[in-house]
Amino acid sequence: MHTLPPFDADLLRRYDRPGPRYTSYPTAPNFSEKFDARAYREVARASNADPIPRALSLYVHVPFCLSPCFYCGCNRIITRDLGRGETYLGQLQHEIGLVAPLFDRDREVVQLHLGGGTPNFLTPELLEALIASLGREFQFSTRSDRDFSIELDPRSVNPDGIARLAALGFNRASLGVQDFDPDVQAAVNRIQSVEETLAVIDACRRYGFRSINVDLIYGLPRQNLAGFARTLDSVIAVRPDRLAVYSYAHLPDLFKAQKQIKHEDLLAPDMKLRLLELAIEKLSAAGYRYIGMDHFALPEDELSLAQEKGSLQRNFMGYTTHAETDLIGLGVSAISHIGNSYSQNARDLNSYVTAVESGRLPVIKGLQLDADDELRADLINHLMCQGEIDKRGLEARFDIDFDQYFAHSIDLLPPLIADGLVIVDKDFIRVTLRGRLLLRVVAMCFDRYLQRVAEPARFSKAI
Repeated sequence: MHTLPPFDADLLRRYDRPGPRYTSYPTAPNFSEKFDARAYREVARASNADPIPRALSLYVHVPFCLSPCFYCGCNRIITRDLGRGETYLGQLQHEIGLVAPLFDRDREVVQLHLGGGTPNFLTPELLEALIASLGREFQFSTRSDRDFSIELDPRSVNPDGIARLAALGFNRASLGVQDFDPDVQAAVNRIQSVEETLAVIDACRRYGFRSINVDLIYGLPRQNLAGFARTLDSVIAVRPDRLAVYSYAHLPDLFKAQKQIKHEDLLAPDMKLRLLELAIEKLSAAGYRYIGMDHFALPEDELSLAQEKGSLQRNFMGYTTHAETDLIGLGVSAISHIGNSYSQNARDLNSYVTAVESGRLPVIKGLQLDADDELRADLINHLMCQGEIDKRGLEARFDIDFDQYFAHSIDLLPPLIADGLVIVDKDFIRVTLRGRLLLRVVAMCFDRYLQRVAEPARFSKAI
């Protein structure tokens, strides 16, 4: 678990198919409009009635960006009108006023994350007002291990802004970099210097942030080995605690901004694989551990330590040490995970605004998990975090005969066993080091919502 997985280009090529990232199970495409605001209120009420109610996590989505990054598939709105931030804050405050009373006041918030879009599109004054609003309506934990994190665009924040974020209680930051190569940056419309990025990292450390994550992408237009090597070297030199190294998926029919990318600038599949291999080699040499699903961390980082202890979790915010909470999503398109349910807010801003300004929860769809969903969610979460399935543990928790219950899924494993991705014995199904880059392929065998479950080799967009 503490060694980066070996790189096998042929293996990755054969398993390179689309598949879920499993930040939830069931995944968002399976949510139903039958789950509405009334259902949300019911699950909130039930969560308060638990003998020991869970602590809370808050996610706030800020959709605005000053300019489009052509590779982006996030739910965002491009505008240079900073006044829209103040308007949106008012709408968030409406929603906070609707949602907070549904949860008992003594349930502490141990995790807060601002995502986007570009959360620092909001001015420092607006961010201060947002945190104040949340602090009035929810009880922020004073524990030393609470996580208050924010995604930052280094192009639109300065050291003074970092100081103000630290004063608000933020202690984690995630910075988008993608690639420092000027030619690549021109192709994706994101011009960002090494100097301004490193200045933000330095400021985060100077003002007491205990963890810094950097996002990179491989497979972007015009990327090459020499340029990506320079980017990796520049990032590794400042030792971020965590890195996410994502695969670029070119889907212009789904994400309109990607239509701005020239076809002739796209990479051949073999070059994309070589970029991934380069990233693994350099991160391994620098001492980073592979956590799973594109994520790497230093050995002393909390994600690495949680994986060692078997307490690592996964949710819509990615890998976390605080997933044993009820997650409340606020803002346009935000997703909540309360009790054994998922729900999502309206994805378009007009629908979201219409709901909250008329005093209605903006929930448009969701899902109440049944017993089978909960069982498979437990299995897949443990697989994605620990790289194994504890058959006897699941039997004890869910009162099943594992081999009988999952007979169809087990029938799908022999090709993966033959390829050296998994090892199966009477008590465990373990992903091998060779299979760590293909966790999704294994998870998909246990996903009853996938229509083509009989062909596991065609599931995962591994690269």
